[in-house]
Amino acid sequence: MHGLAAQLDQIATIAASVHATPHAADVVICVPSTLLSRAVDIAADRIALGGEDCHAEVCGPFTGDISARMLSDAGATAVIVGHSERRNHHHETDAMVAAKAAAAWAAGLSTIVCIGESEIQRRKGDAFTVCADQISGSLPRDVARSGSVAIAYEPLWAIGSGNMPSASQITEMHQHLRSCLMKLAGPSGAGIRILYGGSVTGDNAREILGLANVNGVLIGGASLLAADFDAVLQCVPDLQAASK
Repeated sequence: MHGLAAQLDQIATIAASVHATPHAADVVICVPSTLLSRAVDIAADRIALGGEDCHAEVCGPFTGDISARMLSDAGATAVIVGHSERRNHHHETDAMVAAKAAAAWAAGLSTIVCIGESEIQRRKGDAFTVCADQISGSLPRDVARSGSVAIAYEPLWAIGSGNMPSASQITEMHQHLRSCLMKLAGPSGAGIRILYGGSVTGDNAREILGLANVNGVLIGGASLLAADFDAVLQCVPDLQAASK
């Protein structure tokens, strides 16, 4: 819940930077729906814009919600579903996330599906099981034939805390997630991007992006200012970056 019209200049700055110095990366900025159409105009096809969430239904009596088709109609090409904050504050289940992902694919939106364990689950040694269950339950059954999809691994204990998992912990989890995706989607699982999200900054992005099976990053607080976002983007020589 960040962003007013006064901050749209940050979008303009990021778009100008990406246009001036092209990177081998897919850059997506996911903004509040109140800013989406204006952000699309400002970006002028230099970067992609997405929504922060969507409803599972195409339309109906769901006052205050926004559908995937509405996002697409406003110019979005992507959407985030299952973010840890949605799961926590709005009690969204894996099944609800899967329904949203299916709606997003039906609307032609690239979809970032978030998963991740809590600190307690990590301490109990349940992190791998929790994330495997979330992948299985949060992706529609036809994931192998879906549109563009990425998994964002968000260790809940790292988000906004400044506490980063070690390089070995990230590598182990991403390898596990790749294995889960291969089991779920067959050979197509090898091509599904796995993003890391959790206190990503310009100071640690280069190391994170150099790890095996890390195909990009989901940027939180560092995406609020163009300078901070650009510092992360400068660390992306051959991979993909996404922002929320």
